[in-house]
Amino acid sequence: MFGISNGIRFGGAVAIGAAAVLLAPVVLPIVGAVLKPVAKSVIKGGILAFESAKVALAETQETVEDIVAEAKAEIAEGRKQAGQVKTPKKQAA
Repeated sequence: MFGISNGIRFGGAVAIGAAAVLLAPVVLPIVGAVLKPVAKSVIKGGILAFESAKVALAETQETVEDIVAEAKAEIAEGRKQAGQVKTPKKQAA
């Protein structure tokens, strides 16, 4: 059954909906004006963080490449020295 309390709830919901429709054109531009700079700041921060991470990654990659090149050079030098050292031959008894 439709009671007084249900009628008040329905009427309150209608009033809230009507107020939202009437106030939306006034409130939304204000909220948008406040949120737009916040959103831009967040996006700028993300772009700057991405660029910083990109630079750090490039520097790290260069360092790793240098270390790998040094390790390969040391291996080649070790092989070169090992090839120059002659092992004594066993004499036949």
